Amino acid sequence: METQYHTLHEFLFNTKGLAYIFMGVMLICLVGFWKFLTARDQDHHEPNDQPR
Repeated sequence: METQYHTLHEFLFNTKGLAYIFMGVMLICLVGFWKFLTARDQDHHEPNDQPR
């Protein structure tokens, strides 16, 4: 069954809520991906290799 929107406010309220949820999920994914990329750089140093 499709959801019926009787007013423009109902439609905008629902689509805006979905956009905020999507942006939140993307932000969490972006932070996780950034941590993945930066952790790989730190793990590949030799034990005697000191960063300068």
